[in-house]
Amino acid sequence: MGHKVHPNAFRLGVFRPWEANWFANPKDYTKMLHEDLEMRRTILARLRNAGIAKIETERSSNAQLTVTIHTAKPGIVIGKGGSSVDQLREDLEKRFGNRVRISIQEIKQPELNAQLVAENIASQIERRISYKRAMKQAILRTMRSGAKGVRVYCGGRLRGAEMARREWDREGRVPLHTLRADIDFGRATAKTTFGAIGVKCWIYKDQISPQQRRLAIADGAPIGEAIAPQPELPELPVPPRTDLVEPVTPPLPAEVTAEVAAAPARRARTTRITTAPKTAAAPAAAKPKAAPRAKAAAKPAAEKKAAPAKKSTTTKKKS
Repeated sequence: MGHKVHPNAFRLGVFRPWEANWFANPKDYTKMLHEDLEMRRTILARLRNAGIAKIETERSSNAQLTVTIHTAKPGIVIGKGGSSVDQLREDLEKRFGNRVRISIQEIKQPELNAQLVAENIASQIERRISYKRAMKQAILRTMRSGAKGVRVYCGGRLRGAEMARREWDREGRVPLHTLRADIDFGRATAKTTFGAIGVKCWIYKDQISPQQRRLAIADGAPIGEAIAPQPELPELPVPPRTDLVEPVTPPLPAEVTAEVAAAPARRARTTRITTAPKTAAAPAAAKPKAAPRAKAAAKPAAEKKAAPAKKSTTTKKKS
């Protein structure tokens, strides 16, 4: 039986970086790990409606914690005059005892983020919208944004059925076994009156070449943002390149005089052919036809001469 592997973890180190960038001694590792997890839960619970897709953490040597929040609605996270961000930073500093620095990055295309697409479908199911309609609309928007493939999965008591079932829909291709394929994965849970419904989403953006990966790493930008798929544009006509055209050498004077001398002779031949009357062509065509007739007539004459000789021989044999 096949085992399911998380697409993001499967590509860690190939072209996708870690979400937590820090090192710790073996004694402090457990403490820092639980701090990271608790901090993520606090931020997600506090900014539930802000469209948060990813939270990255980084610890420096001077005990400073840098938190990067990737959100589709930065206005909700910042608040009026930055009041929400300041309050969040103070609460995190009091809770964990470290200096916290918060930076916010806006997601320009939320339709191409699997986590946001899954949360959108889950919120629609909670508002009693048909799960099939929500899935089809999400797939349509994602494909229009420039994705090469989408797959959406829903499981649970769909439409309040007594027996839980699973349904999924897909458009395009989603090569999960290709490590170079930039596949984003996200999941969400819709809490309804008849139970919890799980939503999963896979989005295949593009295949990343080693050269693109090196350029993205050199620029210092995340690969998913540096190589984001773009909508298809109409092809523009390519102007001709003059540097590829070979220069033509002018002919020598002797060759020019030879061509000029040969030109009148060619013209005379053409005029003779064109000015020839049509009646002259008829006898010329009839002459080759007359020759085979003469030969055909000569053949029976030769056969007649040979025939009596054969008859004489036969009569001699009979006698």
